[in-house]
Amino acid sequence: MLRLFLGIPLPPERALALSTICSGLHGVRWVDPGNFHVTIRFIGEIDEVVAADLDAEVALLRAPQFSLSVAGVDYFGPAEKPRAVIATLDREPGLQHLFEKLGVAMARVGLPPDHRRFTPHVTLAYCAKPNPTEILQFMAANNLFRLEPFAVDRFHLVRSYLTKAGSFYEDVASYRLN
Repeated sequence: MLRLFLGIPLPPERALALSTICSGLHGVRWVDPGNFHVTIRFIGEIDEVVAADLDAEVALLRAPQFSLSVAGVDYFGPAEKPRAVIATLDREPGLQHLFEKLGVAMARVGLPPDHRRFTPHVTLAYCAKPNPTEILQFMAANNLFRLEPFAVDRFHLVRSYLTKAGSFYEDVASYRLN
C-alpha cells in the first residue's frame, strides 16, 4: 500500500523564510522546512494499481498556472487543544480550480470524496501537548507575517512515509500546469 497526497512544495527560499518564525512553542513538533508543502488533496493509503490509475487520470488534467502567497498563521483544532500550527495562504481561484479538478480525477478512479472544507495551508508544527496561551501569543506575534507570492507551474503526486522522526516525502510523479 502507498500513502499518497497531491501537493505543491514551497520553493526553498520561501521555506527558509517561513522557517524563521518556527520557534518558541513547547509541546509541538516543528515540521522540517524541507517538508513544507501545500496539500491539495490527501489520498491516503491505496494500492499500486489504483495509484497507477490515478496517475494516468491526473496526467490528463488541464489547469492554468497561478501564484500563491503565505499570509499569516493560524491553527487547526479547538483553542484549548490545537492539533496543528499552520501558515495560511491568500485565497487563490487557480488553486481552488485545481482542487476541484483533482476531486473529479479521484472520483473517476473510485476514490471517495473528501467532505472537509478545503483550507489551503502549510503545516508548521504538530501539537502533542500544546500550551494554548503560547499558541495564542505565537498567533499574535506572527499574524502579519507575509511572503512574496511564488509561481506555481506544477504539482506532485507524493508518497509519504511515517517515521518516529516525522514524515519523509518522495515525489512519485510531477504534473505541469498550462
